[in-house]
Amino acid sequence: MNGLVLAMFRTVLLSVLVFSVAANAAEPAAGPPQMGFNNWNSTHCRDEFNEAMIRGIADKFVDLGLRDAGYRYVNIDDCWANWQRDKDGNLQANPERFPGGIKALADYIHARGLKFGLYSSAGLSTCEPNEKNRGFPGGLGHEKQDAALFASFGVDYLKYDNCHNENVDAKQRYQAMGDALRATARPIFYSVCEWGENKPWLWAGDRKVGASSWRTTGDITDKYSSMVDIFKKNVVLDGYASPGHWNDPDMLEVGNGGMTDVEYRSHFSLWAIMAAPLLIGTDLRKIKPDALEILLNKEVIAVDQDPLGVQGKRIREKGGIHVIVKPLKDGSRAIALFNETDVEHDVAIGAEEMGLKTSPSYLVRDLWQHSQVQGDGSIKARLPAHATAMYRISAL
Repeated sequence: MNGLVLAMFRTVLLSVLVFSVAANAAEPAAGPPQMGFNNWNSTHCRDEFNEAMIRGIADKFVDLGLRDAGYRYVNIDDCWANWQRDKDGNLQANPERFPGGIKALADYIHARGLKFGLYSSAGLSTCEPNEKNRGFPGGLGHEKQDAALFASFGVDYLKYDNCHNENVDAKQRYQAMGDALRATARPIFYSVCEWGENKPWLWAGDRKVGASSWRTTGDITDKYSSMVDIFKKNVVLDGYASPGHWNDPDMLEVGNGGMTDVEYRSHFSLWAIMAAPLLIGTDLRKIKPDALEILLNKEVIAVDQDPLGVQGKRIREKGGIHVIVKPLKDGSRAIALFNETDVEHDVAIGAEEMGLKTSPSYLVRDLWQHSQVQGDGSIKARLPAHATAMYRISAL
Protein backbone atom coordinates (compact mmCIF):
# COMPACT_ATOMS: atom_id res chain seq x y z
CA MET A 1 0.00 0.00 0.00
CA ASN A 2 2.78 2.42 0.88
CA GLY A 3 4.48 1.62 -2.42
CA LEU A 4 1.29 2.40 -4.30
CA VAL A 5 0.88 5.73 -2.49
CA LEU A 6 4.52 6.63 -3.22
CA ALA A 7 4.06 5.79 -6.91
CA MET A 8 0.93 7.95 -7.06
CA PHE A 9 2.77 10.80 -5.34
CA ARG A 10 5.61 10.56 -7.85
CA THR A 11 3.14 10.62 -10.75
CA VAL A 12 1.40 13.71 -9.39
CA LEU A 13 4.74 15.41 -8.73
CA LEU A 14 5.95 14.65 -12.26
CA SER A 15 2.73 16.06 -13.71
CA VAL A 16 3.15 19.24 -11.70
CA LEU A 17 6.74 19.62 -12.88
CA VAL A 18 5.80 19.10 -16.53
CA PHE A 19 2.98 21.63 -16.22
CA SER A 20 5.35 24.06 -14.50
CA VAL A 21 7.90 23.81 -17.33
CA ALA A 22 5.21 24.45 -19.93
CA ALA A 23 3.78 27.33 -17.92
CA ASN A 24 7.18 28.92 -17.52
CA ALA A 25 7.78 28.63 -21.25
CA ALA A 26 4.51 30.51 -21.69
CA GLU A 27 5.70 33.54 -19.80
CA PRO A 28 7.45 36.27 -21.81
CA ALA A 29 11.12 36.31 -20.86
CA ALA A 30 11.58 39.28 -18.51
CA GLY A 31 14.72 40.39 -20.29
CA PRO A 32 15.78 43.31 -22.48
CA PRO A 33 14.55 43.94 -26.03
CA GLN A 34 15.66 41.34 -28.53
CA MET A 35 18.75 42.00 -30.65
CA GLY A 36 19.67 40.24 -33.85
CA PHE A 37 19.11 40.11 -37.59
CA ASN A 38 16.23 39.63 -40.00
CA ASN A 39 16.74 39.37 -43.76
CA TRP A 40 13.52 41.01 -44.95
CA ASN A 41 14.56 44.65 -45.27
CA SER A 42 17.56 43.78 -47.42
CA THR A 43 16.29 40.84 -49.52
CA HIS A 44 12.50 40.59 -49.34
CA CYS A 45 11.70 37.42 -51.34
CA ARG A 46 14.48 37.74 -53.91
CA ASP A 47 16.61 34.76 -54.91
CA GLU A 48 19.56 35.98 -52.81
CA PHE A 49 17.61 34.95 -49.70
CA ASN A 50 18.79 31.38 -49.21
CA GLU A 51 20.65 28.99 -46.97
CA ALA A 52 24.11 30.20 -48.00
CA MET A 53 23.21 33.80 -47.18
CA ILE A 54 21.91 33.00 -43.70
CA ARG A 55 24.91 30.84 -42.87
CA GLY A 56 27.11 33.70 -44.03
CA ILE A 57 25.21 36.13 -41.80
CA ALA A 58 25.76 33.86 -38.79
CA ASP A 59 29.48 33.81 -39.53
CA LYS A 60 29.53 37.60 -39.79
CA PHE A 61 27.88 37.91 -36.37
CA VAL A 62 31.01 36.35 -34.97
CA ASP A 63 33.62 37.87 -37.31
CA LEU A 64 32.36 41.47 -37.05
CA GLY A 65 31.92 41.45 -33.28
CA LEU A 66 28.13 41.67 -33.36
CA ARG A 67 27.66 38.63 -31.15
CA ASP A 68 29.98 40.15 -28.58
CA ALA A 69 27.99 43.41 -28.75
CA GLY A 70 24.80 41.57 -27.76
CA TYR A 71 23.18 40.60 -31.07
CA ARG A 72 21.91 37.06 -30.72
CA TYR A 73 19.04 36.14 -33.04
CA VAL A 74 19.52 35.19 -36.69
CA ASN A 75 15.95 35.25 -38.03
CA ILE A 76 14.61 34.30 -41.43
CA ASP A 77 11.44 35.90 -42.77
CA ASP A 78 8.77 35.08 -45.35
CA CYS A 79 9.54 32.86 -48.38
CA TRP A 80 11.51 30.18 -46.52
CA ALA A 81 8.73 27.59 -46.92
CA ASN A 82 7.52 25.56 -49.86
CA TRP A 83 4.23 26.54 -51.49
CA GLN A 84 2.40 23.55 -50.00
CA ARG A 85 2.51 21.48 -46.84
CA ASP A 86 3.66 17.87 -47.11
CA LYS A 87 1.36 14.84 -47.12
CA ASP A 88 1.15 14.94 -43.33
CA GLY A 89 0.23 18.61 -43.26
CA ASN A 90 3.64 19.81 -42.09
CA LEU A 91 5.36 22.92 -43.36
CA GLN A 92 8.42 22.14 -45.43
CA ALA A 93 11.39 24.22 -46.50
CA ASN A 94 11.73 25.47 -50.04
CA PRO A 95 14.16 22.87 -51.48
CA GLU A 96 15.89 25.40 -53.74
CA ARG A 97 16.46 28.05 -51.08
CA PHE A 98 17.15 25.70 -48.17
CA PRO A 99 18.32 22.35 -49.54
CA GLY A 100 19.79 21.32 -46.19
CA GLY A 101 16.53 21.92 -44.34
CA ILE A 102 15.65 24.19 -41.47
CA LYS A 103 16.91 22.03 -38.61
CA ALA A 104 20.40 21.85 -40.13
CA LEU A 105 20.40 25.63 -40.51
CA ALA A 106 19.32 26.07 -36.90
CA ASP A 107 22.08 23.70 -35.78
CA TYR A 108 24.65 25.72 -37.74
CA ILE A 109 23.51 28.94 -36.06
CA HIS A 110 23.41 27.38 -32.58
CA ALA A 111 26.96 26.07 -33.05
CA ARG A 112 28.10 29.70 -33.26
CA GLY A 113 26.56 30.62 -29.94
CA LEU A 114 23.55 32.28 -31.59
CA LYS A 115 19.80 31.75 -31.64
CA PHE A 116 17.57 30.98 -34.60
CA GLY A 117 14.27 32.61 -35.56
CA LEU A 118 11.57 31.65 -38.04
CA TYR A 119 8.55 33.38 -39.59
CA SER A 120 4.92 32.44 -40.12
CA SER A 121 1.53 34.17 -40.32
CA ALA A 122 -1.60 33.97 -38.18
CA GLY A 123 -3.74 33.49 -41.30
CA LEU A 124 -4.23 30.86 -43.97
CA SER A 125 -1.25 32.25 -45.91
CA THR A 126 1.77 34.43 -45.35
CA CYS A 127 2.11 37.92 -46.80
CA GLU A 128 4.28 37.34 -49.89
CA PRO A 129 1.96 36.51 -52.82
CA ASN A 130 2.51 33.85 -55.45
CA GLU A 131 0.92 33.57 -58.87
CA LYS A 132 -2.46 32.94 -57.19
CA ASN A 133 -2.01 36.06 -55.05
CA ARG A 134 -1.75 34.02 -51.89
CA GLY A 135 1.31 33.50 -49.76
CA PHE A 136 3.03 30.45 -48.40
CA PRO A 137 1.05 28.28 -45.95
CA GLY A 138 0.06 30.14 -42.79
CA GLY A 139 -0.62 28.84 -39.31
CA LEU A 140 -4.37 29.38 -38.97
CA GLY A 141 -5.83 26.04 -37.89
CA HIS A 142 -2.36 24.44 -37.77
CA GLU A 143 -1.03 26.14 -34.64
CA LYS A 144 -0.29 23.01 -32.57
CA GLN A 145 1.23 21.16 -35.49
CA ASP A 146 3.38 24.10 -36.55
CA ALA A 147 4.57 24.93 -33.04
CA ALA A 148 5.63 21.33 -32.48
CA LEU A 149 7.49 21.38 -35.80
CA PHE A 150 9.23 24.65 -34.92
CA ALA A 151 10.34 23.20 -31.59
CA SER A 152 11.69 20.10 -33.35
CA PHE A 153 13.70 22.35 -35.67
CA GLY A 154 15.27 24.10 -32.67
CA VAL A 155 13.54 27.43 -33.26
CA ASP A 156 14.20 30.07 -30.57
CA TYR A 157 12.09 32.92 -31.99
CA LEU A 158 8.82 33.15 -33.90
CA LYS A 159 7.76 36.24 -35.83
CA TYR A 160 4.03 35.75 -36.42
CA ASP A 161 2.49 37.97 -39.09
CA ASN A 162 -1.08 39.10 -39.83
CA CYS A 163 -1.90 38.34 -43.50
CA HIS A 164 -4.89 36.43 -44.95
CA ASN A 165 -6.42 36.18 -41.49
CA GLU A 166 -9.96 35.35 -42.68
CA ASN A 167 -11.32 38.07 -40.38
CA VAL A 168 -10.75 35.88 -37.34
CA ASP A 169 -10.32 37.99 -34.20
CA ALA A 170 -6.67 38.95 -33.80
CA LYS A 171 -6.42 38.08 -30.13
CA GLN A 172 -7.97 34.67 -30.79
CA ARG A 173 -5.48 33.89 -33.56
CA TYR A 174 -2.43 35.02 -31.61
CA GLN A 175 -3.54 33.31 -28.42
CA ALA A 176 -3.93 30.03 -30.33
CA MET A 177 -0.27 30.15 -31.37
CA GLY A 178 0.78 31.32 -27.90
CA ASP A 179 -0.96 28.28 -26.41
CA ALA A 180 0.70 26.02 -28.97
CA LEU A 181 4.17 27.40 -28.28
CA ARG A 182 3.66 26.91 -24.55
CA ALA A 183 2.63 23.31 -25.10
CA THR A 184 6.02 22.53 -26.67
CA ALA A 185 7.77 23.43 -23.38
CA ARG A 186 10.56 24.97 -25.48
CA PRO A 187 11.33 28.64 -24.67
CA ILE A 188 10.49 30.35 -27.97
CA PHE A 189 10.50 34.15 -28.07
CA TYR A 190 7.07 35.14 -29.41
CA SER A 191 6.98 38.27 -31.58
CA VAL A 192 3.50 39.36 -32.65
CA CYS A 193 3.61 41.16 -36.00
CA GLU A 194 0.09 42.58 -35.96
CA TRP A 195 0.98 46.06 -37.36
CA GLY A 196 -0.80 47.94 -34.56
CA GLU A 197 -4.23 47.68 -36.20
CA ASN A 198 -5.87 46.15 -33.14
CA LYS A 199 -3.69 47.87 -30.51
CA PRO A 200 -1.70 44.77 -29.56
CA TRP A 201 0.08 46.72 -26.79
CA LEU A 202 -3.19 46.35 -24.85
CA TRP A 203 -3.34 42.54 -24.99
CA ALA A 204 -0.40 40.78 -26.69
CA GLY A 205 1.75 40.67 -23.55
CA ASP A 206 -0.89 39.22 -21.25
CA ARG A 207 -0.67 35.68 -19.85
CA LYS A 208 -3.10 34.28 -22.40
CA VAL A 209 -1.23 35.42 -25.52
CA GLY A 210 2.24 35.45 -23.98
CA ALA A 211 4.07 37.60 -26.54
CA SER A 212 7.31 39.35 -25.64
CA SER A 213 7.03 42.02 -28.34
CA TRP A 214 4.39 43.36 -30.66
CA ARG A 215 4.49 45.52 -33.74
CA THR A 216 3.01 48.96 -33.18
CA THR A 217 3.08 50.21 -36.77
CA GLY A 218 3.06 49.20 -40.41
CA ASP A 219 6.26 48.22 -42.20
CA ILE A 220 9.23 50.55 -42.21
CA THR A 221 10.92 51.52 -45.49
CA ASP A 222 14.45 52.77 -46.01
CA LYS A 223 13.43 56.43 -46.12
CA TYR A 224 13.83 59.19 -43.55
CA SER A 225 10.13 60.10 -43.74
CA SER A 226 9.11 56.51 -42.97
CA MET A 227 11.47 56.28 -40.01
CA VAL A 228 10.19 59.56 -38.53
CA ASP A 229 6.54 58.59 -39.01
CA ILE A 230 7.08 55.29 -37.21
CA PHE A 231 9.04 56.96 -34.42
CA LYS A 232 6.15 59.35 -33.76
CA LYS A 233 3.63 56.50 -33.57
CA ASN A 234 5.76 54.41 -31.24
CA VAL A 235 7.20 57.03 -28.89
CA VAL A 236 3.80 57.78 -27.32
CA LEU A 237 3.36 54.15 -26.19
CA ASP A 238 5.98 54.27 -23.43
CA GLY A 239 3.43 53.32 -20.78
CA TYR A 240 2.99 49.85 -22.30
CA ALA A 241 6.63 48.69 -22.27
CA SER A 242 8.30 46.76 -19.47
CA PRO A 243 10.87 43.96 -19.14
CA GLY A 244 9.75 41.14 -21.41
CA HIS A 245 7.03 43.33 -22.99
CA TRP A 246 8.32 45.54 -25.80
CA ASN A 247 6.77 47.90 -28.30
CA ASP A 248 8.21 47.01 -31.72
CA PRO A 249 8.42 49.83 -34.31
CA ASP A 250 9.85 47.37 -36.88
CA MET A 251 13.34 46.39 -37.90
CA LEU A 252 16.38 48.56 -38.53
CA GLU A 253 17.24 49.93 -41.96
CA VAL A 254 20.79 50.99 -41.01
CA GLY A 255 23.14 50.18 -43.87
CA ASN A 256 20.60 49.70 -46.64
CA GLY A 257 21.51 52.97 -48.40
CA GLY A 258 18.27 54.93 -48.41
CA MET A 259 19.25 57.34 -45.63
CA THR A 260 22.35 59.33 -44.76
CA ASP A 261 24.69 58.31 -41.95
CA VAL A 262 23.26 61.19 -39.87
CA GLU A 263 19.75 59.83 -40.40
CA TYR A 264 20.85 56.28 -39.61
CA ARG A 265 22.40 57.46 -36.34
CA SER A 266 19.07 59.09 -35.51
CA HIS A 267 17.27 55.89 -36.42
CA PHE A 268 19.50 53.80 -34.14
CA SER A 269 19.41 56.33 -31.30
CA LEU A 270 15.64 56.70 -31.33
CA TRP A 271 15.07 52.94 -31.37
CA ALA A 272 17.49 52.56 -28.46
CA ILE A 273 15.93 55.31 -26.32
CA MET A 274 12.50 53.73 -26.99
CA ALA A 275 13.77 50.33 -25.75
CA ALA A 276 12.82 48.88 -29.14
CA PRO A 277 14.06 45.59 -30.57
CA LEU A 278 17.35 46.08 -32.44
CA LEU A 279 17.05 43.75 -35.43
CA ILE A 280 19.59 44.46 -38.14
CA GLY A 281 18.00 44.58 -41.58
CA THR A 282 21.04 44.87 -43.86
CA ASP A 283 23.17 42.20 -45.52
CA LEU A 284 26.12 41.97 -43.14
CA ARG A 285 28.27 40.30 -45.79
CA LYS A 286 28.37 43.63 -47.64
CA ILE A 287 28.01 46.20 -44.85
CA LYS A 288 30.06 49.41 -45.05
CA PRO A 289 32.28 50.47 -42.12
CA ASP A 290 30.22 53.57 -41.24
CA ALA A 291 27.02 51.53 -40.93
CA LEU A 292 28.78 48.83 -38.91
CA GLU A 293 30.14 51.49 -36.56
CA ILE A 294 26.58 52.65 -35.85
CA LEU A 295 25.36 49.13 -35.13
CA LEU A 296 28.34 48.44 -32.84
CA ASN A 297 27.99 51.54 -30.65
CA LYS A 298 27.97 49.71 -27.33
CA GLU A 299 27.12 52.83 -25.33
CA VAL A 300 23.91 53.33 -27.30
CA ILE A 301 23.17 49.60 -27.20
CA ALA A 302 23.51 49.73 -23.39
CA VAL A 303 20.70 52.30 -23.26
CA ASP A 304 18.41 49.99 -25.23
CA GLN A 305 19.38 46.95 -23.14
CA ASP A 306 19.27 48.61 -19.73
CA PRO A 307 17.80 46.12 -17.22
CA LEU A 308 15.40 48.63 -15.67
CA GLY A 309 13.33 48.04 -18.80
CA VAL A 310 11.78 51.48 -19.27
CA GLN A 311 10.90 52.92 -22.66
CA GLY A 312 12.06 56.52 -22.96
CA LYS A 313 9.38 59.17 -22.48
CA ARG A 314 9.13 62.18 -24.77
CA ILE A 315 9.07 65.25 -22.54
CA ARG A 316 9.27 67.92 -25.22
CA GLU A 317 7.97 68.23 -28.78
CA LYS A 318 8.01 71.67 -30.33
CA GLY A 319 8.96 72.97 -33.77
CA GLY A 320 10.27 69.59 -34.89
CA ILE A 321 12.54 69.19 -31.85
CA HIS A 322 11.98 66.11 -29.71
CA VAL A 323 13.47 65.41 -26.28
CA ILE A 324 13.21 61.86 -24.93
CA VAL A 325 14.39 60.82 -21.45
CA LYS A 326 14.93 57.25 -20.26
CA PRO A 327 15.76 56.40 -16.63
CA LEU A 328 18.42 53.70 -16.24
CA LYS A 329 19.03 50.99 -13.67
CA ASP A 330 22.03 52.73 -12.07
CA GLY A 331 20.08 55.92 -11.42
CA SER A 332 21.45 57.81 -14.42
CA ARG A 333 19.39 59.19 -17.31
CA ALA A 334 19.71 58.68 -21.05
CA ILE A 335 18.62 61.67 -23.14
CA ALA A 336 18.04 61.90 -26.87
CA LEU A 337 17.66 65.25 -28.62
CA PHE A 338 16.22 64.80 -32.11
CA ASN A 339 16.01 67.51 -34.78
CA GLU A 340 13.32 66.32 -37.16
CA THR A 341 13.57 69.44 -39.35
CA ASP A 342 15.53 70.20 -42.50
CA VAL A 343 17.57 73.02 -40.89
CA GLU A 344 20.11 73.24 -38.06
CA HIS A 345 18.82 74.01 -34.56
CA ASP A 346 20.32 74.90 -31.19
CA VAL A 347 18.75 72.88 -28.39
CA ALA A 348 19.09 73.41 -24.63
CA ILE A 349 17.64 71.46 -21.73
CA GLY A 350 18.13 71.80 -17.97
CA ALA A 351 18.52 69.12 -15.32
CA GLU A 352 15.11 69.75 -13.74
CA GLU A 353 13.27 69.23 -17.03
CA MET A 354 14.96 65.84 -17.26
CA GLY A 355 13.78 64.89 -13.77
CA LEU A 356 17.13 65.50 -12.06
CA LYS A 357 17.80 67.52 -8.93
CA THR A 358 19.68 70.79 -9.31
CA SER A 359 23.33 70.07 -8.55
CA PRO A 360 26.76 71.11 -9.84
CA SER A 361 27.97 67.51 -9.77
CA TYR A 362 26.83 65.63 -12.87
CA LEU A 363 28.82 63.82 -15.52
CA VAL A 364 27.36 64.33 -18.99
CA ARG A 365 28.63 61.78 -21.50
CA ASP A 366 28.06 62.11 -25.26
CA LEU A 367 27.31 58.59 -26.48
CA TRP A 368 28.24 59.29 -30.10
CA GLN A 369 31.33 61.44 -29.52
CA HIS A 370 32.42 59.23 -26.58
CA SER A 371 33.41 62.28 -24.60
CA GLN A 372 32.24 63.71 -21.28
CA VAL A 373 32.11 66.89 -19.25
CA GLN A 374 31.33 67.65 -15.61
CA GLY A 375 28.66 70.22 -14.80
CA ASP A 376 25.14 70.92 -13.56
CA GLY A 377 23.51 68.34 -15.84
CA SER A 378 22.23 70.81 -18.40
CA ILE A 379 22.83 70.19 -22.11
CA LYS A 380 23.33 72.59 -24.99
CA ALA A 381 23.71 71.13 -28.46
CA ARG A 382 23.77 72.33 -32.03
CA LEU A 383 21.89 69.73 -34.06
CA PRO A 384 22.26 69.49 -37.84
CA ALA A 385 19.17 68.68 -39.87
CA HIS A 386 17.78 65.20 -39.12
CA ALA A 387 20.38 64.62 -36.40
CA THR A 388 20.07 63.12 -32.94
CA ALA A 389 22.44 63.75 -30.04
CA MET A 390 22.43 61.22 -27.24
CA TYR A 391 23.75 61.55 -23.70
CA ARG A 392 24.00 59.72 -20.42
CA ILE A 393 23.85 61.88 -17.29
CA SER A 394 25.15 60.47 -14.02
CA ALA A 395 25.46 61.98 -10.56
CA LEU A 396 29.00 62.20 -9.19
